[in-house]
Amino acid sequence: MNSQDEDSTIYKVVVNHEEQYSIWPAHRELPLGWCDAGKSGPKEECLAYIKEVWTDMRPLSLRKKMEQQ
Repeated sequence: MNSQDEDSTIYKVVVNHEEQYSIWPAHRELPLGWCDAGKSGPKEECLAYIKEVWTDMRPLSLRKKMEQQ
């Protein structure tokens, strides 16, 4: 990979109402329904952060439903 192919975009980690995580280019307006999770940086750094904090992949509504049963 040469330097022209390198992704120099700064991303921010975003989270939705179901506590699902993603990354979004920091310079763009957040998509509807997503909030800034407070972490930004290079893509790999953001993905590593998500891997660390998103330990339960089930949506929040499913986790709540399963807790009630």
